[in-house]
Amino acid sequence: MDTIQKEINDPKVEAMFSVGAQYGYSKRKRHPSVKDLIFGIKNRVEIWNLEKTIDYLEKAVAYAKSLGKEGKQILFVGGKSEAKNAIKEMAVAIGQPYVAGRWIGGTLTNYAEIRSRVNKYEKLLEDKEKGEFLKYTKKERMLIDKDIEKLERNFKGLVAMKGMPSAIFIIDPKAEHIALSESKKAKIKSIALLNTDCDIRSVDYPIPGNDSSMASIKFFIEKIAGAYEEGVKDKASSIPE
Repeated sequence: MDTIQKEINDPKVEAMFSVGAQYGYSKRKRHPSVKDLIFGIKNRVEIWNLEKTIDYLEKAVAYAKSLGKEGKQILFVGGKSEAKNAIKEMAVAIGQPYVAGRWIGGTLTNYAEIRSRVNKYEKLLEDKEKGEFLKYTKKERMLIDKDIEKLERNFKGLVAMKGMPSAIFIIDPKAEHIALSESKKAKIKSIALLNTDCDIRSVDYPIPGNDSSMASIKFFIEKIAGAYEEGVKDKASSIPE
């Protein structure tokens, strides 16, 4: 199977092959919506047709670039262990908000409350840096530190989210179904890397590919983040001096 698809002389396919983007799940897990995107089966695992993945990826990349050029925000989301580090690193690198862990209900549908928690986190950090807590007892300072740690764990990635994002980029929309549901309720466009067990119709800009491998996940995150950053640079270069 690998040999057959590698014969396609396309560097884009080769790049995805090199990170294992072609691997899906077993046929019994397949969602009906992705049937036409399956190339075949190897060792009981379904293989994506990466030529078709390219078409989807290019649409998602073009959209991400347009968001950067328009100065709009993308919220990067990936709570599974294989995605956390890459989601955080790439979002921070381009100055975008992220959730690299458990999705907090209401992040998009109750933004005012979430923002108040983020503001509290920022204020506590500021007061700590200024030495405002030195007037408290050691026990009181320990309790405040615990509060900061909890807020940091849940909300640090949202500090950069100034207002509602224009889009959300999700790794594995089946695992992050609450995030996807909230984005729909908030009328926020979705981009998502999804595997064969996902409903491709549930995402505005789906990217069919391996959403379980660190290498594959990082590859696609870099594509979306890179496109966004390119759009930001295009915007900057178009501003007259």
